Formats: sequence, C-alpha cells, structure tokens
Amino acid sequence: MKIILFSLFILLFNASFSQKVHDFTLASPNGKIKASILINEKITWSVSHEKNLILAPSAVSLTLDHNEILGKNATLLNSKREKVNQTFESPFYKKSSVKNQYNLLALNFKNDFSIEYRAFDDGVAYRFITKKKKEITVKAEEVSFNFDQDYNTLIPYVRDLRNPKDPYISSFEAQYENKKISEFSKDTLAFLPFLIDFENHKKAVFLEANLEDYPGLFVTNSKSKSGFEARFSKYPLQETNGGFNNINRLITERADYLVKTKGTRNFPWRAIVISENDKDLANNDMVQKLSEPSKIKDVSWIKPGKVAWDWWNDWNIYNIDFKAGINTQTYKYYIDFASKNKVEYVVLDEGWSLEEDIMKHNPNVNLEALIAYGKDRNVGIILWSSWMALTKNTAGIFKNYADLGVKGFKVDFLDRDDAKMVNSVYDIAQKAADHKLLLDFHGMYKPTGIQRTFPNILNFEGVKGLENNKWTPNDDVPLYDTTIPFIRMIAGPMDYTPGAMRNATKSEFRPSHSNPMSQGTRCHQLALYTIFEAPLQMMADSPTAYMKEQESTDFIAKVPTVFDETVALDGEVGKFVSIARKKESIWYLGAITNWDSRDITIDFSFLEKGKNFEAEIFSDGLNADKAANDYKRETLTVDSTTKLKYRMASGGGIAMIIK
Repeated sequence: MKIILFSLFILLFNASFSQKVHDFTLASPNGKIKASILINEKITWSVSHEKNLILAPSAVSLTLDHNEILGKNATLLNSKREKVNQTFESPFYKKSSVKNQYNLLALNFKNDFSIEYRAFDDGVAYRFITKKKKEITVKAEEVSFNFDQDYNTLIPYVRDLRNPKDPYISSFEAQYENKKISEFSKDTLAFLPFLIDFENHKKAVFLEANLEDYPGLFVTNSKSKSGFEARFSKYPLQETNGGFNNINRLITERADYLVKTKGTRNFPWRAIVISENDKDLANNDMVQKLSEPSKIKDVSWIKPGKVAWDWWNDWNIYNIDFKAGINTQTYKYYIDFASKNKVEYVVLDEGWSLEEDIMKHNPNVNLEALIAYGKDRNVGIILWSSWMALTKNTAGIFKNYADLGVKGFKVDFLDRDDAKMVNSVYDIAQKAADHKLLLDFHGMYKPTGIQRTFPNILNFEGVKGLENNKWTPNDDVPLYDTTIPFIRMIAGPMDYTPGAMRNATKSEFRPSHSNPMSQGTRCHQLALYTIFEAPLQMMADSPTAYMKEQESTDFIAKVPTVFDETVALDGEVGKFVSIARKKESIWYLGAITNWDSRDITIDFSFLEKGKNFEAEIFSDGLNADKAANDYKRETLTVDSTTKLKYRMASGGGIAMIIK
C-alpha cells in the first residue's frame, strides 16, 4: 500500500510540475542575443539584443486535425541544451565554407512534439518537430511578430492583379514599402523577408528556412497593430489554366488545411537575423546554416557560370546577313559570342518550343544542331520551360533533353508557394539531379534553403529584376538595388539578370521593348556582377550591344559567379553597399549607390598584408551625371594599407578586379 501511495504521489508531483509555468532563456555564443521562452496556457517567445527588445512576447502554436493544438496548455516533459561549433563546406556559394556556431534548446512536450530553438551570434530561430506515428493534417500555424514600439519597416506587399481573388498567387516581385508597423495596409499580405529598423542602427530581418512539404509564410497586420501575424495558403484541390499566355495554374478550390504530411518530421524554421551594422546583413549565412545538407553526393558535374540570354534584349542583334529572331542562325550567333567571351551557357528562352508542349520544337530552331554547335565551342545549352509544361511529364522530359546533351532548365511561372507547389519544386530538383541537369527557378517564390539541399539549383527569381524594370519608369531601381542585398539576398541567390549596356540617368530613362536600358550608370551594372549572388548569372543584353562595349564585356566575363570568401565592406540599407569577394587568389569588388551621388572610400585592408596587387578599376566618368554610360578605366597598384576615395555618380557604382 505504501508503494502504491508513493507512486501516486510521484505521478501527481510530476503532473503538477509539468503543468506549471516554465520559463527558459537561451543566449547566443557571444551573449548579446537572448531568446526568452515562456510556457503557460500558450507558448510565447521574445528576443532581445543587449538592451534592445527585438521581438516582444509572441505566441507560437501548430493546429492539427481533431482540434489538437500543439502549444496550447502544453505539458513539458523535459528540456535539452547543446552547444554546437562546426564548419561545413558550401560549394556554389559566396564562400567555400560556413561557420555554424550556436546554442540549442530543445523543449519536449507530451503529445509527441518538440520545439527547437537555436541562438546564433547573428540571430535566432525556432521550429516545431513532431514524432507522431500516423500522417497528420496541419490546419493552421500561429506565427506572430510583436514589437514594443511602432518601428519603421521595409516590407514587400503582395500585389498581383491577375488574380485579385486569390492573393497567394504571386510573382514575388515587389518594391519595399517604407512604413511604420501601424501603417501596414489593412487586409493585405506581404511576403518574406522583411526588415524592421530599431534604435542604435540595429536592424532585424525576418525570414524562413528549410521550407519542405509545407506552404510559405506571409504576414498581415495583427489585430493589435503592434506587429504582424502569419497567413498561409491552403492546399489546392482544383486548378485551371490561366494567367500569362494561359500557362499559369490558377487555384479554383482550396482545402481547409495547409498540408497533409508525415507525422514524424521537422517543420520550417522561423528565423530572425539581427545586425548592429547594416553591412553585416549583406554577408549573412542564416538560411544556409538552417537548411538540410546536400542530397546529391557527387556534385562534380554541377558547373556554375554566366549565361548569354536572349529574352530581355528581344533577340535584337544586327549588322548581320540573316533575320534575327527565334531561329537557329540567331542562336548560333549567341553561341559564338559566348564562346569568344568564355561565357559558359546560352539560354533558349520562350519560343524555342510550343509553350504548352516542350517536346514539340519550333521548326525554326534546330535544337540538336545547336547543342552540337555549342559543345564544339564549350558552350552549354539551357532550355526555358513553364512549370505547367514541364510537370506534365517531368522525368520523361528531363531524360529526353539530358540524353540530347542539354545542360539545364530555366523553369518559369510557378507563381505560388502552397505546399503542393513546394513539393513540386523538390520533385523537379530531384529528377533534374537524377539526369545531371542544372536548374534556374524563374517566376519563383523566395529561396528558403533548398539551394543547399539540391545544389543543382543555381538561381531563383523572387526579385524585381532588370526584366521587370525595362517597362517600369516609376520604379526607383537604384533604391531597390541598394536595398535587396540587405534583405532579399539573405534568403539566397537572385536571378536579377543584370548587364545592361544602354544606361540612363533618372531623367533620361525610357521604357523600350527591343532596346531596353537600365536606370543608373554603366559602372552600377558592372558592380552588380560582384554584389548580387547568382551562381547562374545572366548577361541580359544582346551580343551586338556587348561587342560594341567590349571593354565592359571583358570585365563582366572575368567575374566568377561563386566565390571562396566574401567581405561586406560598407553599406547602409537603401543608400549604398560595397562588397569584396575572393575566388582563388583574385579579389572582385563592387559598390553601388542609390540616386544620390556620394563619396566612398574603399579600404583595401581585406588584402593579404605585405603584398602588392594590381587593381583594374571601372569608376563613374566625370560626365556620368548626364551620360550614364560614361566611365573611367584605370589600373593601379594597391596593398592592404591603401585607401582610395571615389565619387559615385547618381545611380552610380564602382567595379574592380584585384590580383
């Protein structure tokens, strides 16, 4: 009897302990960042950086079928802490290896779920983990971002008028709105990443990572107007063709759940990157650190590089003896240009096949001949396809074109990130890897780490790039260019497609279909090849334009697309940025400004001490304020003690190769 009473006492004691209020603190390795977790009727977390409250108490939960809410009246079983300090190799990235140091707290609860928190020196993250035996249905997820003050934000709204009834259909291309939290437009959605501007130069970028078998996270204004709360697209049940050229899949019916998924799994990370200095945001590895390692064992066949691209310049080549257009002769011309300038690939954009059936070729394009022609000249062929056409028979299409010798696919018009689309992206990545094909996801939601898991994915759009800007005179492109390195680029590579050779001042810019131009100077465009991360980087202008500007073309051709080391030199969100990157023994440097001309000092202390280097420098010309294509090229000897002062013109830039 005594044993029974004692056992009952222990059970009651444990039950009492597990039901009471618990609080935990998790600090970053350097102690500056602290995540505080409170377990009561709900689970909330808050984040501070030294004396600044970055995130006010914000609730988290996961609602499953049968009204099971993971995070409501949760019973804590135990906790586990761990210190991790590792480095992992990172091919096809802005650095060859990534330091991954963090402190971990795992809270294990009754009902077979856990929440894992990680605190890094540059931010914090958490995720749900379930260990249920049967499949589960996720009905909703509570993600909230609350703040103690009405801070300024830089946030990209979803505004896609093609399907106003379904705001989750989006191209994920938007300028950033600079507004107070309380000024968030009512009943609208915004997508990640977004930025909050705190006091004392501190900023935080909110993002997600390791998005797999799950919809992407949007935010809307919270009812209290003191922050944001999450919204997710429901799982698609019925779809129909629509949108541009009828090649999008529009949702006509959605389920009442987010996803039916495995009961034992890790859910996506919800992460906050925190910076005391803007420049550090331009060289951040949070998404890479939170993503799953490569599923491709042999990556030797994956070749990053630059791409001669046809669509932006409207196949506009001239001074030739044939009619330019979507035909074999035009593409041979592109291949010849690429070969001469050591550009690794040529893409055949829309028009080389039937848009609805890419197994049927345009009769004016002899694909087999072009593949052979390119192979003889060391130039690979990449094919454009809509997502809809590709997914009619992904494995069969990939096998057919891989057997022909095609090197990869540019997949376009995904325009969604519901769980069905996210799963499709993983399926396409795996099947492409099976056939040793590269991928560029255009018309795509922002990257969330799959680029580490499937490194054959070399680029993503999800950015308002040059192709969009050719028609948008009211967009402030230099402002956007000096903003995305600190926000969007944290998520991953950007298929921005730089390289315009017709450059315009603010007053002279005009939309043009066949002779498009860029806002800002020539040196601004040259610098983007170093600043913007893109393992598969487009050269947007035509071969004719590049051959007329061979000095600039030679410079672009020499800049790699992946690097061994990256140093963010200086910058301020929306104003300017300067970045240096190293490949083997050569450094590449880019700096750009918004529409404000400004003086910038380049500090070469990142160079190896005690050695002299030769710097090839392209800087804005004295008359770039009127003629944006004006530049000065010079060669100087520099070392680690050198400091050079330059004047960047309005919308200007600087580009260097240092060896």
